[in-house]
Amino acid sequence: MSVVKCDKCAPLKYESLIEAADYIKTKISFTPKVGIICGTGLGLVGKIVENAIPIKYEEIPNFPVSGVEGHAGQLLLGYLSGVPVMVMQGRTHHYEGYPLWKCALPVRVMKLLGVTHLIVSNAAGGVNPKLNVGDIMLIKDHVNFMGFTGNNPLQGLNDKRFGPRFLSLTNAYNKKLIQIGKEVAEELNIENRVKDGIFTCLGGPNFETPAEINFLKLAGIDAVGMSTIYEVITARHCEMEVLAFSLITNITASEDNSDLEHDHDQNVDVGKSNEGLLQCFVKNVVEKINKL
Repeated sequence: MSVVKCDKCAPLKYESLIEAADYIKTKISFTPKVGIICGTGLGLVGKIVENAIPIKYEEIPNFPVSGVEGHAGQLLLGYLSGVPVMVMQGRTHHYEGYPLWKCALPVRVMKLLGVTHLIVSNAAGGVNPKLNVGDIMLIKDHVNFMGFTGNNPLQGLNDKRFGPRFLSLTNAYNKKLIQIGKEVAEELNIENRVKDGIFTCLGGPNFETPAEINFLKLAGIDAVGMSTIYEVITARHCEMEVLAFSLITNITASEDNSDLEHDHDQNVDVGKSNEGLLQCFVKNVVEKINKL
């Protein structure tokens, strides 16, 4: 009995990813070691990339293009403290109409280019009352609610050239890299602003209702956003080591403060106001990763 295969069941076409990676290789003469994904308002980290080579997403074959305000929509390939890096200034989201596998496609392209370590950042709402606007939350684990509904970036036929069919996520977030994040916080004297916690990604693009936030609190969630988890799952499938963090850009509305209103501009503004801090934090983390 033959098995019928279709594009819907096999969204990841290895040849399409190779085409994207090969195009990027024509622009550079080095192999990036660390990949960095910048969330909303955090693309300013790209300002400190040395000898940066910009490539617009729309130039890259088969690459998803983001249309979200606050996302530059380009790659920067260059160096941070002498370490070759590949920086994504902006990402695509599920709420833009992309399936999760396509949102995470750039991570697989990073792997094909030689990236071994991935730093993922996002703007997130603080659910845990101990988090304040401007805090950096190192993600120590996640709850994948979209995965509970069967929506996963690894859906479809598995390509063993990237990873196994059934992936363990016990150590999704590398403990050594989390420790590096804490060490950098101490060196920058911001340990009071750098915490760790559990993150979740919801579909968006609307912000959560007070009832939804109360549910997240009961589930042990510390911060909530609209990205990151699908990228982390894909990176681990590719055997990349991951450090992820959230910049807390707003306090979520719950029963205790149900009159709070949020908007996207606030998230972007908080990112800009913490530009210098985030630049130093990421740069120092990259330096330490390079010494592992």
